[in-house]
Amino acid sequence: MSKKIDYKKDFKQLYLPKTLPEIVEVPNMSFFMVSGSGDPNGEEFSMAVEALYSLSYAVRMSYKSDDVPSGYYEYTVFPLEGVWDLLDRTKPATDKDNLKYTIMIRQPDFLTEKWFVRFLEQTKKKKPNPFLEKVRFEPVEEGLCCQMMHIGSFDDEPQSFARMEAFCEENGYNRTSKIHREIYLSDPRKTNPEKLKTVLRFPAEANYRNKQTR
Repeated sequence: MSKKIDYKKDFKQLYLPKTLPEIVEVPNMSFFMVSGSGDPNGEEFSMAVEALYSLSYAVRMSYKSDDVPSGYYEYTVFPLEGVWDLLDRTKPATDKDNLKYTIMIRQPDFLTEKWFVRFLEQTKKKKPNPFLEKVRFEPVEEGLCCQMMHIGSFDDEPQSFARMEAFCEENGYNRTSKIHREIYLSDPRKTNPEKLKTVLRFPAEANYRNKQTR
């Protein structure tokens, strides 16, 4: 296991951006993911997160077993991410019961569908959780995006999104969807709200005028 991956060093651009908006190209990556809806402060969301981490650590610690995936290398488990939308767009985004989400954890590139099934069965036996039945292993390619590091409460995120949208408008880009991604670098159970670090990201495209000048 000569290779060692630490997302904070090897994928710094994607996971440790500056507190200023920027445009970035996000490559294809594979994730364990669970979709749901409702208040993320509820028990269902917590159990879904637990299922993702249990399965992710099963993969991470598999080098200690007799059954190690081909190409395994040492790595740091990636942070939790969430893609957020609204069930009813006529309701305010502050209504947490109206939230629709897919939460996910990125996986190393040596993991295959066959190994996903194997680790899933192992985890169901060792750490039973009904949300393991909902976990999917799928690739995601975000492509061109605007992102920035948000430091502070989740409730203050709209201010950062407004900065990102203004940056896009000033630099020849358009936000293409109200859906957005959050990457959680802090544990809200152990971190004061004003110190929370969250990567915010939404899809973007160069507008017509920007394309013409390229």
